[in-house]
Amino acid sequence: MPLIKLLDGKKINFKKATNGFEIVKRISKSLEKDALIMMVNGKPKDLSFEINKDSNVKIITAKDKEGLEVLRHDSAHILAMAVQELFPGTQVTIGPVIEDGFYYDFSRKDPFTSEDLEKIEKKMKEIVDRDEKTTRETWERNKAISHFKKLGEHYKAQLINAIPAEEEVSIYFHGKWHDLCRGPHLSSTGKLGKAFKLTKISGAYWKGDSKNEMLQRIYGTCWRNKKELDDYLKRLEEAEKRDHRKLGKEMDLFHFREESPGAVFWHEKGWNLFQRLIEYMRLKQRNAGYKEINTPEILDKALWEKSGHWEKFGENMFTSETPDEKIFAIKPMNCPGGIQVFNQGLKSYRDLPLKLSEFGKVHRYEPSGALHGLLRVRAFTQDDAHIFCTEDQITEECLSVTNLILEIYKDLGFKNVLLQFSDRPTKRVGDDKIWDKAEAALLKAIKKSKLKYEINKGDGAFYGPKIDFVLRDSIGRDWQCGTLQVDLNLPGRLGATFVDKDGTKKVPVMLHRALFGSLERFIGILIENYAGKLPFWLSPSQVVVLPIAEEHNKYAKKIFEELFKEGIKCEVDLRNQKINYKIREHSLSKVPLLLICGKKEISNKTVTIRKLGSKKQETIKFSKAIQNIKLSNDLPIN
Repeated sequence: MPLIKLLDGKKINFKKATNGFEIVKRISKSLEKDALIMMVNGKPKDLSFEINKDSNVKIITAKDKEGLEVLRHDSAHILAMAVQELFPGTQVTIGPVIEDGFYYDFSRKDPFTSEDLEKIEKKMKEIVDRDEKTTRETWERNKAISHFKKLGEHYKAQLINAIPAEEEVSIYFHGKWHDLCRGPHLSSTGKLGKAFKLTKISGAYWKGDSKNEMLQRIYGTCWRNKKELDDYLKRLEEAEKRDHRKLGKEMDLFHFREESPGAVFWHEKGWNLFQRLIEYMRLKQRNAGYKEINTPEILDKALWEKSGHWEKFGENMFTSETPDEKIFAIKPMNCPGGIQVFNQGLKSYRDLPLKLSEFGKVHRYEPSGALHGLLRVRAFTQDDAHIFCTEDQITEECLSVTNLILEIYKDLGFKNVLLQFSDRPTKRVGDDKIWDKAEAALLKAIKKSKLKYEINKGDGAFYGPKIDFVLRDSIGRDWQCGTLQVDLNLPGRLGATFVDKDGTKKVPVMLHRALFGSLERFIGILIENYAGKLPFWLSPSQVVVLPIAEEHNKYAKKIFEELFKEGIKCEVDLRNQKINYKIREHSLSKVPLLLICGKKEISNKTVTIRKLGSKKQETIKFSKAIQNIKLSNDLPIN
């Protein structure tokens, strides 16, 4: 006689074992229609799952995050089902849920085409209309391997063989078609609806290893309803226009080369933008009491072993062996170097909190298939800082960091910020009393910010809890950028101590803090958020002076020289081209201000100003124009 306790506290008694279908019948007719899966004692289950003991149950609908995920998971299965119906002999491999959608990898000799995508999507809708019933079976391992091998599904056989011995081999049937899967799934294909679309085809190595076979990956997106799907497709269209790689080329900011994959070749204008961000950040940090340091990019392997990074990140580190057979690693993060600076000289409790900031260049090996312009690189600059403090100072320092991060995001145009709080994981280091204090400090900082926040239960780092800062851009995309982590582990491993009030040596708490995260990635986000039309103070090319004809060049040069003296990033375009051609070209490269000068401007000592994105022009005295431009170029520092 299981007793079912619902999320709202309501309790339902059953005389015998029950399942999700029976539970929703007892709740309401509308829920019976909307229910997709359920959570039983915190674990996702099919509605058909049998419950034979007292349990806490939450019914999941499309409104829930888990509901959207299961819709996307079923979409992946129905994609694979449609492909095998249309193209017999195609092997299926894996098909997970990803952000905004799903994909499935296939092994097939002939490449899929865009016309094939249309056929597959049509077939998927037919499968939804057929409303095939979904059932789950558990199979004996050898039977499952043998079965899929007979079907020619060698990839599935490999996956089953790799499942740990203690885990079930779970097979889901949608009608007669079936797939290896943990689940859960919808009760039938008809429950999916048709708010999905296949988006693209790409190559992908089996298990992500370039030594393995190349597969074909079909991507798709799935939403709760047609409106959400249409909104997403509009965002995709807008995102394509804003692609930082396309705009970076138009604005002459950077490029990439095969000789150094995942590393940026910055052009003069792009480097101007990079350095302007650093100039802004440096001033903000100095005002907030940070001391800037710089540490070596290459450190002995022994230090990385001592810090624990070698064990956890060794396979993603670039290494080099010297002629005397010593192994060095290019740093993937700045923390160990920052602790070495702290360790120089005796530190007292009076020195704390000590805030050490660093614009540190780091290198991490990312698979070539994962690289994506500035957003996913192998070499990048972190705006890192490590704050050494006492346990009693954690709260105050967390509040200080949170406020600084929010100020900076606001200055850069990001007002919609979500905070994600991750608390202690099962496997962790440090005393629970310190964890209590660290978690309380972070939560207090979050609540004080008055921003929306989510709790990611058990998702903290093994060395301490953390806050991640998620920005929403101008077209509704979310980007995880800044982070604040409390470290109860690394300072002790690397011998960091301070002399406390009682004369004893104690290990400081270390706060890891990054505001942009990666400057390269943040610049990519900025370019896309502003569609290349960056704020004037940040623009890599701020003003171009355009003489209408050759006889106006002398006046144009004089204007340029005056602007240059005032520190404005400016150019003068003396090419023998028509003025409309030059206006179009510089507008395409997103120059905020064009100063046009001709016969009238020379006579009146004026300039005609054309602002990016506006067809209107304004003619004013050059002396007034330069004052206005100087004011616009000020850093947004309070």
